[in-house]
Amino acid sequence: MAVDTLHVSDRASLWNDPRGRAIIYQVVVIGGVVLLFWYLISNTMANLERQQIASGYGFLDREAGFEISESLVSYSAASTYGRAFLVGILNTFKVSILGIVFATILGTLIGIARLSSNWLVAKLAMTYVETLRNIPLLLQLFLWYGVITVSLPGPRDPINPLPGVFLSNRGFIIPVPEAHLGYTMAAVALLVAIVLTVVVNRWAKARQAVTGQPFPMLAAGAGIIVGLPLLAWLAGGAPVGFDVPELQGFRYVGGVPIRPEFAALLFGLTTYTASFIAEIVRSGIQAVSYGQTEAAAALGLRKGMILRLIVLPQAMRVIIPPTTSQYLNLTKNSSLAVAIGYPDLVHVGNTTLNQTGQAIEAISIFMAVYLGISLGISFFMNWYNRHIALVER
Repeated sequence: MAVDTLHVSDRASLWNDPRGRAIIYQVVVIGGVVLLFWYLISNTMANLERQQIASGYGFLDREAGFEISESLVSYSAASTYGRAFLVGILNTFKVSILGIVFATILGTLIGIARLSSNWLVAKLAMTYVETLRNIPLLLQLFLWYGVITVSLPGPRDPINPLPGVFLSNRGFIIPVPEAHLGYTMAAVALLVAIVLTVVVNRWAKARQAVTGQPFPMLAAGAGIIVGLPLLAWLAGGAPVGFDVPELQGFRYVGGVPIRPEFAALLFGLTTYTASFIAEIVRSGIQAVSYGQTEAAAALGLRKGMILRLIVLPQAMRVIIPPTTSQYLNLTKNSSLAVAIGYPDLVHVGNTTLNQTGQAIEAISIFMAVYLGISLGISFFMNWYNRHIALVER
């Protein structure tokens, strides 16, 4: 009798303990989620078996039988569905990375312009932000696609703004350097120069923290980034040849084509996301106490130096978290490419789904890829946010 009373008392004390109740609630919730997933999966498998629909990812090894208009890797109709998905994933990566870079640059410039003392510049920036961020992205994609395919002239009478650059309703054609060792050496040297500039910048900051003496990093960085590739280009023979496009019949030969679908998608994603990033940059700058700007001006610093050395480094701690969300939105918004025919992951996956009937497998690939990209962006941005965070002494 005493033992039973003791057990009842232990159970009552566990239930009355907030930590004990929290553990019980979590176990119940996890158990419910596991049971829900088990029910959904078992029910799905039973329905597929009853309707004699094949399941699994074996279809990825079968021949796709359809062409893809734009690919970063070799692909033909004889390639497999797995290869087709790879093409779609790489196309999604390409437009997402370029969109993030261009939207960051454009959004930062417009955000700074919003705070300009020039009335016209500030109002133009405000008009840009309030207009583009309040129009659905899908409509903007249709607009830019229509501007390219309808408003531009045909390939026989293209717009030629620069030598070797042609704009027509079939896209843009731009010249590229010919295959030569000198260009390859210059490209490698540019990457090395960027890394070297980052290293020198860190050394300059550490040196200034110890000695108080500033280092002309702007001039040094420009010299490294320009000078090192130039020396490599000269060492490689100083090539000057370019592969310039020429119209032959109904198509251009040479150069690099930029298809209307890709151009419209990249332009739409960039301008739309930049309108949100601009407001984030503006709010981040305004979050820095104006007293610091006045103090820097009192010390004789120019406006450009105040913004670059005083305001932006502190504003970045406010800017980075919401900007991460915009990068994620841009990546996921790239799935709207299917509306204008750009062969991204969703476009290629929908074609595969219609031909194979493997709906669950195709959608699971969509989810896994976008989840992986989003987690990768979040991981990098969180690391960078921790890197620039203020450290209390």
